[in-house]
Order: sequence, then structure tokens, then C-alpha cells
Amino acid sequence: QILAHARQMPAAFTEDMILKAPSRNIMNQLARSVLALYSFDDNADDASPENILRQSIELIARFPLIAANALAAKRHYFDGDSLILHNPEPELSVAENILRMIRPDAAYTPEEAHLLDLMLILHAEHSSNNSTFVCRAMSSSGTDTYSAIAGAVGSLKGPLHGGANAKVMEMLHYVRENTDPADDGSVTDYLNRLLDREAGDHSGKLYGLGHAVYTMSDPRAVMLKKYARSMAEKKGFTADFELLEKIETLGIRLLQERRRSDTPMCANVDLYSGLVYTMLGIPEELFTPLFASARISGWCANRIEEILTGKRIMRPAYRAVTIRGEYVPIEARTPQLLPEA
Repeated sequence: QILAHARQMPAAFTEDMILKAPSRNIMNQLARSVLALYSFDDNADDASPENILRQSIELIARFPLIAANALAAKRHYFDGDSLILHNPEPELSVAENILRMIRPDAAYTPEEAHLLDLMLILHAEHSSNNSTFVCRAMSSSGTDTYSAIAGAVGSLKGPLHGGANAKVMEMLHYVRENTDPADDGSVTDYLNRLLDREAGDHSGKLYGLGHAVYTMSDPRAVMLKKYARSMAEKKGFTADFELLEKIETLGIRLLQERRRSDTPMCANVDLYSGLVYTMLGIPEELFTPLFASARISGWCANRIEEILTGKRIMRPAYRAVTIRGEYVPIEARTPQLLPEA
């Protein structure tokens, strides 16, 4: 009931901030909308716990609505689709409202809503991560809630953070199109090419494998994999699921061999989350905004903790590792010619 009440957007906000200024990237639209909400808050700079809690609840409630409306605007203005906006229903859960708002027919099954709800829970908070650190570092400076959360959104947009599940689906496409998925040797050869920057996006990465904290297993990935297997069988995605499993098994082995290490390595939550979103009919451009719609609760919790317990600004240490050189007076330097206009 609290979230349903807090979900109400300021008057004409959707029309003025989203529909009149649509974006091809929903994460950028989300960050801009968060910053714009500052202007509609009469107590925007009040850093009392009570006020930050109020702001946090409003942002948690509004994130899915902003993302859904931004997707509708993107589809209409850039993809040529009809503009269809569904209002959220106060009696529905967050997951139910998301599925209702992003689907033209507003239809969904209880099983789909349950699986999306699980996704939101698994992504809600995860201790030490880039976007949470950004939120805490900005909060330590004394800035306002909207600025700190917008900064976290910008961090999550990065393909090495929130965008990793979309990169997994891109990697899956490359492997499927360039190998015989039934042949372990064929898949292994292509994974080696990915690691050697000879194929795929030439990053040298196997997305969805390894984690900075987890080694034996990522408990989020373990739970999600179980549900993903069940839905893949029902939705006709068994081949994709089995190929991801093969990438997990063969990829971890290759990474350990290249690192000459027998330290356990595991799949992370991104390996299967993109497939789950795909099976739910959620477009790829909404993968990371939905991640943000879950992680916003973790960001806000960390912000409150930082405000209450930090009491000092975060400042990273810096040590230059360049070789010290002689200073060259400006008149003795070789002129750097600018390219012709």
C-alpha cells in the first residue's frame, strides 16, 4: 500500500520528461528522470533519516514506472510502434505491475510474475559492487539523494556491471551461430577464440563466468538456474539453456587453465538472468533498467547507512606508477599540430 501510494508521479512528469524528450537508452532516461525529480521535491536537500527514507520509498516505487514508460516512448519514437501506456494497479505486486505495464495486452501469468519477482529479489542488494560504491561515495560528500542515486544508475549502465546479462545473450548468439552446439570440441575452440579476442565483441571476456567475491558458487545463480531450467522446458528454450550450461562448464575449465589455477570458479547471476528475461518476453533494452528497479532498494539502504555512520568523505588513495621524467619548458616542446578542420 505504501509503494502504491508513493508511485504517483508529479503532475505532467511523464509527458514532459519522458514523452517529450524520449531516449534510445532507457538507463539514460532513468538517470535523467531521477535528477529531474529533485525539482519536484520541496525537501530535496534535507538529509535527515526520516526524509531520506521518504525519498527512498518514492524512488523504489517510481523506478519501474519510469522504466516502463521510457520503453514505451522508445518503442514509439524510435522503433515506429504504437504508443501504449498502462497505468499501474495499486493492488498488484511490483513484478505484476512491470509485466502489465510493458506488455501491449497487459497480460501475464502467475508463474511469470513469480519468476520476475524472484529476479528482483536476487538483484536487490549485493554488498560490495560498483554502483553501490558510487552511491555511498557520493552520499559521503553530503550530496542529495537524487544525485547519489542518479550516479549509481550511471554506474549500473556499464556493460561490465548491470549490462553484463545483455552481453551474455550476445555471447550466446555468437556461440550458437559459429559452432556446433552439440560438439564440445567445436564450442571449446570458439570459446578460446573469444578469450583470444579473435571473435565476438573482441573483449577477451566470457561474460557471466567468475565473480570477485564468490568462488565455489554464486547462490543467486544457483537458484536462478533451477527456475530457468524449468521455464526453458515450458517455453521452448531448452537448447539455449543447455548451451549456456555448456559454456559454463567448458568456459570455467578454460579460464582456470589459462590462469594456471585450480581455485574454484563459478557462474555468476548474469549467466542465466538474460535468458530468463528473454523467456519472459522482456526486450533487451529493459534488462538493465529492471536490474536498477531491484537494486534501487539496496542503493537506498546503503545511502542511509553511509549518512548515519560514515561521517566523513570517501577519498581514494592515488599513487602514480609512471616513470619520473625531466620537465620540458613549454618553449622547448615539439608543437603538436591539430588536424585540419
